[in-house]
Amino acid sequence: MNTYELLSSLKVRTTYGELPSNISKLHVDSRKVREGDVFICTRGFTVDGHDFANDAVEKGAVLIIAEKQLDIDLEKAALVVVKDTFKAMALLVNRYYDYPSRKMNVIGVTGTNGKTTVTNLIHAILRKDGQRSALSGTIGFDLDGELFPSENTTCDVMTNQEMIQKALDRDIGNMVLEVSSHGLSLGRLWGVDFDVVTFTNLSHDHLDYHQTMEHYGYAKGLLFSQLGQDLSDSKYAVLNSDDEWYERYSSMTAHEVISYGLEAYADFKAEDIQYYNDLTTFRLHSPEGAFEVESKLLGKFNVYNILAAMATLYAKGMPVGKLVEIIRELPPVSGRMEKVISDAPLSMYIDYAHTPDAIENAIQSVLPFKEGKIIFLVGTGGNRDKSKRPSMAEKASIADYVILTTDDPRFESFDSIVNDLGKGMLHENYALIGDREEAVKHAVDVSEPGDIIIFAGKGHEDYQIIENTKYPHSDKEIAIQRCKEKYGM
Repeated sequence: MNTYELLSSLKVRTTYGELPSNISKLHVDSRKVREGDVFICTRGFTVDGHDFANDAVEKGAVLIIAEKQLDIDLEKAALVVVKDTFKAMALLVNRYYDYPSRKMNVIGVTGTNGKTTVTNLIHAILRKDGQRSALSGTIGFDLDGELFPSENTTCDVMTNQEMIQKALDRDIGNMVLEVSSHGLSLGRLWGVDFDVVTFTNLSHDHLDYHQTMEHYGYAKGLLFSQLGQDLSDSKYAVLNSDDEWYERYSSMTAHEVISYGLEAYADFKAEDIQYYNDLTTFRLHSPEGAFEVESKLLGKFNVYNILAAMATLYAKGMPVGKLVEIIRELPPVSGRMEKVISDAPLSMYIDYAHTPDAIENAIQSVLPFKEGKIIFLVGTGGNRDKSKRPSMAEKASIADYVILTTDDPRFESFDSIVNDLGKGMLHENYALIGDREEAVKHAVDVSEPGDIIIFAGKGHEDYQIIENTKYPHSDKEIAIQRCKEKYGM
């Protein structure tokens, strides 16, 4: 790309050395730099890209973007100094790829719980409808059925634009993004031109980062203001009318709001909900009339998720009748109240619940068909928000027997994590077992025919992070093996 055309997106800059006529690619990781590339120096929590500028030059970088004057060989590379390299990166990468999000349908989903389920439902419905779709979120980057790993729920500015461009290169017309509060507050979504943004709910989480619920809530709200002020462009906000943040988020956008819910008035409202151990049914009232809905997704919280997905795709023109037909066919989302297939004489579910609200929802979803005990296993991550731990255990106390363990302990001791959780228990029928594998085995060991076990916190994840290493771990596989040993299957 022509260097002068690229840099025209930066109004205020100081240049040292002679600019190259053209550049090849943009990078924020010096290890990826090749001959003719641009290296943008960004500051992270533990690493400062400015420290690697000379490494990038040695690898062939012909242009360095930085926030200060650096001692580099100006015979090999030019230096452009700007006030903020994060904003510069957003401007440059959008110019480099020629604003790819303008050329496709882009949907963003945010909220404390349900983001993964809603984005996966939207992605699956689009593909069932014969449309090509890409999805970025907790599960990775799904390029119309081809899955690639990713580091964060919401990727950095450069990776987001690269993914959107990669989808365009494959003639994919839809991009669905799971949007975290961290990603919004850190500006990772800068430059993404959203068509529909959807909100699930807001409850206690990530206060180690945001400090207060107000700050957390307003970080989420950045997504709705990102729809912009151009009302000639058809854009929509899809909001949960039962959540207390509904009115505030509605006021953060000039675009039309489509609501969904179970209690308050809503454009998409579910009534007469029936819960079973393998499906959920309800009557849907929508702008296109009333429909009977059946889904393999379980529980009240998944009714909200289904409504959110339907309202989002209705906003983009999909008929409600077709949405109802497709929802009936879809399997549960992996690791989200996913029933474990086993010959054992009990029911087992895998879920990602790791907030107080999500834990309560998971247990409530199985109460209607309870016969024996509900055994609930839950853990939390080390070196993360400790303030929610007692509340997590308090909500878990709805179950007859609770096993408190770890998710990804990182550098925190097992005892520190489970003892914090234990402070919130409301009854004495619980065990503290820091080793998650042993905790999963214990859940099966104390079970009896007719019981229900929910393994919460890890969901679809097949690893556990101890210190800074990922070790293989699957709640599902451990549970199935233990059932074989216990019940002789």
